[in-house]
Amino acid sequence: MLDQQNRSQFLSQLAKQLGRPLRTEVVGTYPKVNDYPETRFTDLSEKERYQAFINTAKDMLVDVVLSTAENAKNDIIKICEKYNGGNIVLNRDERLQQYQITQAVQQQYHTHIWTEASEENLEFSKSANIGIVFAEYGLIESGGIVLYSSPNNGRSVSLLPPISVVVLKRSTIQPRIAQVAKVLHQKAEQGERMPSCINIISGPSATADIELVKVVGVHGPIKVVYLLIDDVEN
Repeated sequence: MLDQQNRSQFLSQLAKQLGRPLRTEVVGTYPKVNDYPETRFTDLSEKERYQAFINTAKDMLVDVVLSTAENAKNDIIKICEKYNGGNIVLNRDERLQQYQITQAVQQQYHTHIWTEASEENLEFSKSANIGIVFAEYGLIESGGIVLYSSPNNGRSVSLLPPISVVVLKRSTIQPRIAQVAKVLHQKAEQGERMPSCINIISGPSATADIELVKVVGVHGPIKVVYLLIDDVEN
């Protein structure tokens, strides 16, 4: 009730400054300027989308490693070796196991698989050099990826380790967030359980708050690597 009162007082003050009564419904019509949110990049072929995503990701300082279902387990080890291995934390994701990524990393490194023990997860993630997650979607527009949080997929895995490795299937690349929003809307309408958190991440952590000087790694990983699995038949 108090929130509603505060909202009404705030909006009434704005209306007063604009010299008109408070409006609670849309008045008139407003022409749509463009349809970019729904159509941008949708005219590209699948191959063009694939390459556009790779190019944008690289512009965002992401290291993109192209792989296949058969080679993923070997390529993940090469990535870990390139970035000095160490402690590695992985989400408890069936897809990581399906591509034998979890098994390959466990054989080579000291690992921790996400569990229901929150403190243990957090402590290991703090000390880990590499975190490995599986993305739901890739976004051409930003070169970013979409992660769903769940009991088996923790946010700390992609946030705390300095090196974040994201496994992504080529078939899940979308033009932009508008297409992902439609999928989520459909899930909600069908009564499906929604993720506890939806994270959209575009490259390593970066900020330019101070004198417009870009600094990488201030609020999260200093390096992001995409292991991009080609699952599209040509």
